[in-house]
Amino acid sequence: MNKIIEANSMQFKFDNSYQRELDGFYALCQAEAAPAPRWVKFNHALAEELGLRTEEIDTQEGAEIFSGNILPPGAVPIAQVYAGHQFGNFSPRLGDGRALLLGEVIDRMGKRRDIQLKGSGRTPFSRSGDGKAAIGPMLREYLMGEAMYHLGIPTTRALAVVATGEFVYRDTPLPGAVLTRVAASHIRIGTFEYFASRNDIESVRRLADYTIRRHYPELIGKSYIEFVLGVIARQAELVARWMCVGFIHGVMNTDNMLLSGETIDYGPCAFLEHYDPATVFSSIDHKGRYAFGNQPTIAQWNLARFAETLLPLLDKDSDRAVQLATEAINSFSEQYENAWLTMMRRKLGLERIETDDAKLAQEFMDALQDGHADFILAWRNLADAAEFNPVPLRSVFRGDMAKIDEWLPRWQSRLALEKRAAAEIAADMRRVNPYVIPRNHLVEQVLEAATINNDFAPLNQMLEVLRDPYTEREAARLYAEPASSEQAACHRTFCGT
Repeated sequence: MNKIIEANSMQFKFDNSYQRELDGFYALCQAEAAPAPRWVKFNHALAEELGLRTEEIDTQEGAEIFSGNILPPGAVPIAQVYAGHQFGNFSPRLGDGRALLLGEVIDRMGKRRDIQLKGSGRTPFSRSGDGKAAIGPMLREYLMGEAMYHLGIPTTRALAVVATGEFVYRDTPLPGAVLTRVAASHIRIGTFEYFASRNDIESVRRLADYTIRRHYPELIGKSYIEFVLGVIARQAELVARWMCVGFIHGVMNTDNMLLSGETIDYGPCAFLEHYDPATVFSSIDHKGRYAFGNQPTIAQWNLARFAETLLPLLDKDSDRAVQLATEAINSFSEQYENAWLTMMRRKLGLERIETDDAKLAQEFMDALQDGHADFILAWRNLADAAEFNPVPLRSVFRGDMAKIDEWLPRWQSRLALEKRAAAEIAADMRRVNPYVIPRNHLVEQVLEAATINNDFAPLNQMLEVLRDPYTEREAARLYAEPASSEQAACHRTFCGT
């Protein structure tokens, strides 16, 4: 049984609307005891956002809380139920198999945030799993969430990682850990699918109304098709942001798409090295379903599954409901293209709107693919080319440069229409094209140092660099270097479950 601590400790102020308003959408559950909790990582900046007293956290009592051994007052731990399409196949009952939602807090900005433990033990939805987590994947989630946040991409974030003092068993025994995840909510497309698959229309309606109140209050009182369109708009924006920094989610199942529009689940994720739309890093994505270039299409497919759950709410006439849903889903492509093109114009240094801008952006990426160029540094060094120095850009090409040589004069002619100084254009480009991202080979190196050698200095150094990904500086130089061909060729990612 979890111990309850004094009410003033850390000042968690829980207001658990999901648990209070959606009975039947979860199972009450307790975390399993961790034998010897100890601190690994704590996110002081996020704690400040949440209004926690950080001076009270870096203690043994804090480690006990974030391992699940001690339950803060007001917390009501629940495992949420959901279904999901996993690699296109429907699983009617998934749910939190190794996670517990402790509750919700209102942060300093008045926003409601979920506080969830991940890796805290078995739940009624664990199936054959042990409900535990290894320290490596939890540190990966911490690192990737922070990197995405500082890149300006909506994301869940980690508040803490605590080692449990026990081993979990995967291919080999690994040190166990619990991660505390913070999200706008953990409502997934799969949450809607769970009740829709049971033809429980009233529960779908309750969930839709709750989600609208929590994430789309501007839609209260409007038709449910407006809700569908609102979700589509957020997902189109999110995936466009992924595509502009070369992020590959790796496991875009419907249970990994949040209605809040945040990125969740940093298991088999990675970043592009050279640009290739067919790139896959996930060891479980054998057919390339979630390849980099497929992500917009998969997002639309997942959103279609979401719209299907709401058909009975869209119109009493089933044919009319299907028509409304189809029109909404078909609008995704235009919304995604608009979001992508808006971002691409900024990356290319363009403020004016010209007809062929999308073609210009795509032709640049075609040149990157032909030239086997590093995706991040090519975009970054394009700013130098805006100041009439193409040498840094050309230096990141490892293959055919014919296309980039043909493209550069066309882009320079397009820049001339901007009527702005070259230095101003270049400065704007450097503000949107990152200098550093979490390079895959470096992520593996810092995680290996932490998990095998108990050396967290490389992880801390990388996190510090990733806090300012758009500024070119000496401390970040090592982290900006691409992987070697050998490192890139052998990189694979895993779920960590």
